[in-house]
Amino acid sequence: MDLSLLAALNAERRARRAVIVATRLADGTARLLSEGAVPDGDPLATEAAIRFRSGRSGLVEAAGEPLFLNVHLPPPRLVAVGAVHITQALAPMASIAGLDVTIVDPRTAFAAPERFPGATLIPAWPGDVAAALAFDRFTALAALTHDPKIDEPAIEAALAAGCFYVGALGSRKTHARRVERLTAAGVAPAAIARIAAPIGLDIGAATPAEIAVAVLAEIIAALRGGPRRPTGEAAS
Repeated sequence: MDLSLLAALNAERRARRAVIVATRLADGTARLLSEGAVPDGDPLATEAAIRFRSGRSGLVEAAGEPLFLNVHLPPPRLVAVGAVHITQALAPMASIAGLDVTIVDPRTAFAAPERFPGATLIPAWPGDVAAALAFDRFTALAALTHDPKIDEPAIEAALAAGCFYVGALGSRKTHARRVERLTAAGVAPAAIARIAAPIGLDIGAATPAEIAVAVLAEIIAALRGGPRRPTGEAAS
């Protein structure tokens, strides 16, 4: 690969932007396609859009010539707001599933390293560190504190950034009050409708560990494009 192309690829990956390296098999020449920046008239525009959604690399034919599209998507992340019992079970499972996990909670008694060995902990108010969390469309947010002062600034930031999953703990009544507050704060109804609440797939989860399984399953479904909750309900 050309060194300038490699440098550009590495820069895009460091910035957590999705890119494709399109290589002509005939002569090995390659170019970089950035998500959202492929012109409609480009022969690879349609195929690139499909590959950005699926994340799958492979051979294609465009303008009568074979090419290999090598897709580079940022690794998926989970930001868990609330260093609670559910998070203690969710964090290691999410890591095993391949998600980078960050836990945010201003309550230092909860956000203690001994409760989350090896995890990235941010003992701060989510609203104060939203920029540093760098929410993007490859990030999932699980708001788990039941405290609007902690959860809702993170929810607003995640919705604004287009995170692929935004889930919030609480009953339907709790969520109805949350919707009222978010609406009053100016969050659009279409954005609010994206919140998975009550959080998690409906598997009859009761314990913190079972709820964590339900949450992780829902995150994976959102990541892979599957149904969020076929039964229309969820664990809380």
